[in-house]
Amino acid sequence: MSMSDSDSSSGGGDYKNFRQATRDRLLHEMLRSTRAKDSKTRWKVLIMDKLTLKIISCSCKMANITEEGISLVEDIYKRRQPMPSMDAIYFIQPTKENVVMFLSDMSGKSPLYKRAFVFFSSPISKELVNHIKSDASVRPRISALSEMNLEYFAIDSQAFITDHERALEELFGDTAEISLAHNASIQTIATRIATVFASLKEFPYVRYRAAKSSLDASTMTSVRDLIPTKLAAIVWHCLAKYKSSIPDFPQTETCELLILDRSVDQIAPIIHEWTYDAMCHDLLNMDGNKFVHEVPSKTGSTSEKKEVLLEDHDPIWVELRHSHIADASERLHEKMTNFISRNKAAQIHHNSRDGGELSTRDLQKMVQALPQYSEQIDKLSLHVEIAGKINKVIREVGLRELGQLEQDLVFGDAGTKDLINFLRTNQNVSHENKLRLLMIFTAIYPEKFEGDKGEKLMQLARLSPDDMNAVYNMRYLALPDPKKTSGGFSLKFEVHKKKQAARKERSDEEETWQLSRFYPVLEELVEKLCKGELPKNEYQCMNDPSRSFHEASNGTPVRTGSGQPAHSMRSRRPATWARPRNSDDGYSSDSVLKYASNDFKTMGQRIFVFIIGGATRSELRVVHKLTSKFKREIILGSTSIDDPAQFITKLKMLSTQELSLDDLQI
Repeated sequence: MSMSDSDSSSGGGDYKNFRQATRDRLLHEMLRSTRAKDSKTRWKVLIMDKLTLKIISCSCKMANITEEGISLVEDIYKRRQPMPSMDAIYFIQPTKENVVMFLSDMSGKSPLYKRAFVFFSSPISKELVNHIKSDASVRPRISALSEMNLEYFAIDSQAFITDHERALEELFGDTAEISLAHNASIQTIATRIATVFASLKEFPYVRYRAAKSSLDASTMTSVRDLIPTKLAAIVWHCLAKYKSSIPDFPQTETCELLILDRSVDQIAPIIHEWTYDAMCHDLLNMDGNKFVHEVPSKTGSTSEKKEVLLEDHDPIWVELRHSHIADASERLHEKMTNFISRNKAAQIHHNSRDGGELSTRDLQKMVQALPQYSEQIDKLSLHVEIAGKINKVIREVGLRELGQLEQDLVFGDAGTKDLINFLRTNQNVSHENKLRLLMIFTAIYPEKFEGDKGEKLMQLARLSPDDMNAVYNMRYLALPDPKKTSGGFSLKFEVHKKKQAARKERSDEEETWQLSRFYPVLEELVEKLCKGELPKNEYQCMNDPSRSFHEASNGTPVRTGSGQPAHSMRSRRPATWARPRNSDDGYSSDSVLKYASNDFKTMGQRIFVFIIGGATRSELRVVHKLTSKFKREIILGSTSIDDPAQFITKLKMLSTQELSLDDLQI
């Protein structure tokens, strides 16, 4: 989105969030653009590869695609039925393999389709374009050949991933310095990040976590430490090309991009996050956003499994996902109570459970209210069931005591003795939870795990050699620190070290919910960025921002008010994100969605934050929270979104990968 677009949106126009803008490009700019008024064939075939299929699936539903005239979706690598009377739309990566498959489809005397509209997900090389043009039989059949420059996965209204599940292994592993995959991975990640800005017509100031060697000449430069710098340079190079190749692409900066890596916060991926969204993915066996539960069958005699997606189309999920689990449970109970008191079918159904017989009139009222009742009760019952399962797991595994120790360790209220005492008196704690506890401890006190110092703790926790490997591999995410501080409590996941005073309890504030103290470092960094207080030497800029830019980005729509006193970001504070929002009925959360929609109309300039090595649910929650606070759409990007179990698995692989000769730079 250009600067003028931003201005118009602030003036009351329809502001489209990140995912909506992505969806519109796919549906309108790509699919709808292939329509011709004089065309007799309305329906087309959409052909994609595995990556572009996932791109579309993240932003669009099949119904959206069908409305744009697509009757069939095909995989470019599967054998397909010839349809010579129909046009085809190709949305594919600009790879040699894809181009060969496309030419095979459309060349010769009997092409598979009548005409082809070809859209590439990222910039295509001149060699491949010339290869396409060299086929004389294909050229007349191509109705469009263009670069969509959209090669990212919009997994949330304010988040995207580049789909690099092995980024942690390839970039931070013990063979990263000699692996060919290292540079190739950074190049692909950068290309996909750049397509985000091409899609939104945004030109960012590119900031990044600076290498320690640039801050201290005595520090030895490592490949891992330079990753954000290298990525920022390649992203900047891609954007420079867009300035001259994409029509209407901004020539001056319109937003901010901050590139980080997992080293800035080693604790966020491991600690138990107590929000509804995070608990669903951490404690329940979910496949992505898919939750499977049992519902009564149509016959009523048995139950059957049903899959539901916990996504933006569910208003209850949108309202509660970033709420503390205790708050979410309370609000669901209130919603169910209000729903039963206001819905005739629900009242009758509820009363019948008490043994009362239904009269004919009762049955008639129930039937009249049934369609609405059925849909609403299904949604409410689903979330009541999910919250119930989460709370059951919390009780059964004693998660509150564990969670309290985790947060006490992070805030300096507990130390080694408390950890040892917990491990000795809680032998029944699961191996995974003990592992996560020790990983948090080593992120805070890495010196206690140097050499064989940590072995006694891990033996006390009865960790397997595989689990011990995960603890030791935390060192790969630690930044080089030539000037180690002695004494006191120091978080090692930040470039600049803070002392314990930054976590003193605020006497004028109380916690709203138990275990809601923790927040990721990302929250502090984004707040500083919004206020223009992010240290320039530690977070350097490829194109140094001018004063006028900061005045614009931190202008009236952005500020939260000068009358509020400043306070420590590490203090104990009420979890405002967990406080109930007013909802005037037991089911609908439209008030929340309407609030969000109106809120976007006065947005300032966007902020993009990209984390190399995987982002967390807590960081996703933070960007939504700070978007409301600063009235700037904050978009989180990462190589992947990881739940704790996924992150631990990836961490274990940092020192266990087996390389072939093809993987090595010789």
